[in-house]
Amino acid sequence: MPQTSVPYMQLRGGSSKGLYFLASDLPSDEQARDQVLLAAVGRDDRQIDGLGGADPLTSKVAVVGPSSRADADVDYLFVQVVVGENRVDTTPNCGNILAGVGAFAVERGLIEAGDPETRVNVHMVNSGKVCELVLQTPAGEVCYEGNASIDGVPGTSAPVICNYMDLAGSACGALLPTGNLVDVVDGVEVTCIDNGMPVVVLRARDLGISGVETPSELNANEQLKARLQSIRLQLGPKMNLGDVDGAAVPKMCLISEPQEDGVVNTRTFIPYKCHSAIGVLGAVSVSTACILPGSVAEGIARLPSLDAWLQLKVEHPSGEFAVSFELDPASIDQGNTGAMAAPTVLKAGLLRTARLLSRGEVFVPLNY
Repeated sequence: MPQTSVPYMQLRGGSSKGLYFLASDLPSDEQARDQVLLAAVGRDDRQIDGLGGADPLTSKVAVVGPSSRADADVDYLFVQVVVGENRVDTTPNCGNILAGVGAFAVERGLIEAGDPETRVNVHMVNSGKVCELVLQTPAGEVCYEGNASIDGVPGTSAPVICNYMDLAGSACGALLPTGNLVDVVDGVEVTCIDNGMPVVVLRARDLGISGVETPSELNANEQLKARLQSIRLQLGPKMNLGDVDGAAVPKMCLISEPQEDGVVNTRTFIPYKCHSAIGVLGAVSVSTACILPGSVAEGIARLPSLDAWLQLKVEHPSGEFAVSFELDPASIDQGNTGAMAAPTVLKAGLLRTARLLSRGEVFVPLNY
């Protein structure tokens, strides 16, 4: 069968990995582009005929090009290849894959590297938001080696600082897309929140589990997964996401009391399989729910005294994820309780790492 080749790079971004393409190397027609990406990553559940790893965390794509906006350096479209369903989803962002966008942009000549670091403003096309990436580029070259470590990834690498601005309502149009702090669905209280990623936050105990089960134990719990899916389907329209059957969002996050020094313990379904960690923007949304008085996290989250600068650690099955918030001081009651009437998050900063794994050409059938 005749084939055509497409230049690509594969990078580990955060605790995910994916294929990175220049937008100019792909068809301009969206349907044709998606077919090329499906052929490259793999259409079947094992992705035996593509470069994917038969897992949502390894079936991701970044499409990168010069920015269409004056306030950004590059445009980044995230594409989730839905394993085994021969389709893609461009609804959500992915903060892990974003961590590799700066390195890719420098490697492919979209950005000229500085010395000793380079700042890249990335327009996240999926949500229309902007994130500043700070890369280590000594002597004007991307450095992948360093001492930074993140849970869910072995070893250490050079740090990538991700500074997110203006995340509220990225996909749903509002921080609280249903307009409520708490909704009740199938007798279960939930908080629907979108501060970078649409997430439905639920108390683990309300679903009959402790919240410290392993991902494999939860993935084998068919009754739990059926209840979560019922709740998702009912909340999709209320979160301005429409019919979410088969969609990548909203994520479903079960919370319980922290086991170590975190603010909360989590088990996140993304959305049908329990994540071995937690997504970058999912962690931002969950930690935002924790500082919302009256959310389902109240009484579970172990909060420090709130200040204009705040760091919260979100526990997950393979460790913890630290989220740094810059809060609007006017939204904090500094006088007595240190409580917040409503959080105004000015900036969310996160530490990620990235590493170039391979580069070359991926071959796809000519009649993709």
